[in-house]
Amino acid sequence: MIIIGEKINGSIPIVGEAIKNHDTDFIKERAKIQANAGASFIDCCASVDEDIEVDTMKWMIEAIEEVTDLPIAVDSPSPDVLAQVYKFCSKPGIINSVSMEGDKIEKIFPAVADTPWEIVCLLCDDTGIPKSAEDRLNVFERVMKKAKEYNIAPNRFHIDPMVEMLCTSEDGMNMNVDVIKTIRAQYPDIHIVAAVSNISYNLPVRKLVNVGYTVLAMNAGMDSIICDPTDNLMSGLIYATEALLGMDEYCMEYISAYREGLFGPVKK
Repeated sequence: MIIIGEKINGSIPIVGEAIKNHDTDFIKERAKIQANAGASFIDCCASVDEDIEVDTMKWMIEAIEEVTDLPIAVDSPSPDVLAQVYKFCSKPGIINSVSMEGDKIEKIFPAVADTPWEIVCLLCDDTGIPKSAEDRLNVFERVMKKAKEYNIAPNRFHIDPMVEMLCTSEDGMNMNVDVIKTIRAQYPDIHIVAAVSNISYNLPVRKLVNVGYTVLAMNAGMDSIICDPTDNLMSGLIYATEALLGMDEYCMEYISAYREGLFGPVKK
């Protein structure tokens, strides 16, 4: 499983305060603990006004790279910001994110087409988040058509089927499963990602809903996740699910991860 650590995001109040105060040590510590917990990438999202976002992201990227060699997922809703800040990274990472909204793809795809950078792509467009699996898959087809135009290989994409709040969903996560399974069947080497915490907004004991989604989505074909890698329950569940799905021969990865302290006893 590809784990994109989500803990350096200015939308989290304590992180937003640290960014406002230019607290470099705080950013470094958040990067270190995620790297030590087994993250594959460190997400970096400033969540500040766009007129200061590029400079803020540059500072954050420099702080992260001082304490870890992990690649960075540069995270912004602005394609103009993304097109500038990815160049501050010392190694290729992930652009987070593009979609069929506006001209996002037209600004990002040509910028990174001839690089090894990977790309998170949300299955939404100018109409918003499609309400059916068919419409989301239509957005996906349009994305892949654009990818072909720019000669971007499928294995560079992390496709986000769009996780919405469970408490407002009419069919649970069945539509998400349909989308994931269809994409996985069409493109075996593409990555499918989700920010799993989105599903549990406004629900009690959110962690239970998050891990439930993760198991079902992994079974459908999800292989990339935006989450808190320091969460013992989530980390252990990912290794356990991979073993249960036959992806971990003799459970060796599960056992090794436990021994290395990447997860531990889950509190009752």
